[in-house]
Amino acid sequence: MEQRAWRTLVALTTRLPAALDTQLQRESGITHFEYFVMTLLSEEPGHRLQLSELAQKANASLSRLSHVVSKLERLGWAQRVTISGRRGAQAVLTDAGFRKVTEATPGYLECVRGLVFDGLDAQQTKELLELGEILVAQLDKGMARGLGRSGRPNSHVEINSHDPG
Repeated sequence: MEQRAWRTLVALTTRLPAALDTQLQRESGITHFEYFVMTLLSEEPGHRLQLSELAQKANASLSRLSHVVSKLERLGWAQRVTISGRRGAQAVLTDAGFRKVTEATPGYLECVRGLVFDGLDAQQTKELLELGEILVAQLDKGMARGLGRSGRPNSHVEINSHDPG
């Protein structure tokens, strides 16, 4: 059963982002990650956030985030601002970027509902939330032990390949 559960999770975590990317690129000309970054900025006071904090909230490396912010800058949807006396820079969503994410949101939400939530009732949605929180906590715990990061992990975990489930 563990192997089936794992393969189902892999299918979900690979197919869902690809479907969201396809929909957002077709309708709005942006990737799912770009949309997510702009959404995070749109929710912050002044539509700005320190790049390192934005990377953490976006579950991305600073390098990946910096690359995306550079692209958003070229498109006029974001800019970097250096604050004197502070290390690092902030990403700031421009007015054009705010309009872009606002225009993309209805189609995005319709897609998310159609791909995920329309197939769940209220109890299943609650269970998805609870299970998702447990999985993210376990992921954080494992990564804190060195699993899934460069360097040598502190322990070895393996999916039971003999599981008939």
